[in-house]
Amino acid sequence: MSNLNPDFIYLDYCATTPVDPAVLQRMLPYFSEAYGNASSIYHKLGRKSAEAVDLAREQVARLLHASPKEIIFTSGATEAINQAIKGILYHYQRIGKHIITCSTEHPAVLDTCSFLSKQGAEITILKTDSLGRIVLDDLRQSIRPDTILICLMLANNETGVLHPIEEISAIAKKNNILFLCDATQAVGKIPINVVDQGIDILALSAHKIYGPKGVGALYIKRRNNPIQIGALLQGGKQENSLRAGTLNVPGIVGLGTAAELAIQAQKEEFEKLKLLRDYLETSLLTLPQTLLNGHRQHRLPHVANICFRYIKSAEIMTQLPQLALSAGAACASGSREPSHVLLAMGLRKEDAESSLRFSLGRFTTKEQIDHTIDLIRTTVNKLRAASPIWNMHEAGLL
Repeated sequence: MSNLNPDFIYLDYCATTPVDPAVLQRMLPYFSEAYGNASSIYHKLGRKSAEAVDLAREQVARLLHASPKEIIFTSGATEAINQAIKGILYHYQRIGKHIITCSTEHPAVLDTCSFLSKQGAEITILKTDSLGRIVLDDLRQSIRPDTILICLMLANNETGVLHPIEEISAIAKKNNILFLCDATQAVGKIPINVVDQGIDILALSAHKIYGPKGVGALYIKRRNNPIQIGALLQGGKQENSLRAGTLNVPGIVGLGTAAELAIQAQKEEFEKLKLLRDYLETSLLTLPQTLLNGHRQHRLPHVANICFRYIKSAEIMTQLPQLALSAGAACASGSREPSHVLLAMGLRKEDAESSLRFSLGRFTTKEQIDHTIDLIRTTVNKLRAASPIWNMHEAGLL
């Protein structure tokens, strides 16, 4: 697969991914030929759709090493996270209303927790260390008798930094607390085993793994004391009464196919993307006053967050319309504020405003990375040469 415009280089795979051609081909019949409602099982078109949904549920379950009965289809990770956090608070408030999360979480988590705090929930928002990882002692010390949920992502969407999930889940289990993991960025990129890693609830989106937008899944552990969450939407008995509404069969088929492709390609893509990412980083970090944000080892293989001091990241992107990059999360598009993730890690505001996220993907080539390196180097040097702040730094006045 190639870009429609060969001169355009897409390095924003953390924001969204193109639909893989194999995924699209599998989806197409369910728009116009096998268009039955998956709940209409008394005729063959409905049964065909229901069978396709069942297969997709098995494919997603295999990717997570879960049971198909533990997979609920949603419109995406944001809905899944909302359903999980709100449902847990509702069903477990007899035990308590205390939820623990982290300052570098996605807004889907932080905004939901903020909303629930106005409904009586008590939220503890932990800080991270300077490399973006949760401090386990802080987590232990924040636990209270009324804590019902720990909500921490597997991989950060801006830096790719990984939290120590096994240690977190062990702490949760020791204290009889549920553990919700937003794995949206990690699914399909690194191995996930919800049983071995002790994850009780997990959210994901199809469009981060070369599937379509508008579909995702929520894993809810059913083994040994099934978790009670309940529906976020009322109006039907679909998804075991946990998600009302006509099933998005083409989207679900796309998610299932994308999950199957991820199982097949994960190891090979990990190695390829890590090599390309490391090559990109090594080349760009030779520029003076250029720093890597986040942990060098504990992170996803395809993400690099780099600070180019003394120039704004927005200036770099404006100068390079042929590159698709990001200065933060796609969900914060339009915000003039610097990345809340980088600020939470302790970066100065000016450094956060000078940082760019490069996220590579399945269709990234070595030639594209070579061209990106040349473009970034040339542009950074050009902007710095015209920057009074940079010239003051060079003169030793800063």
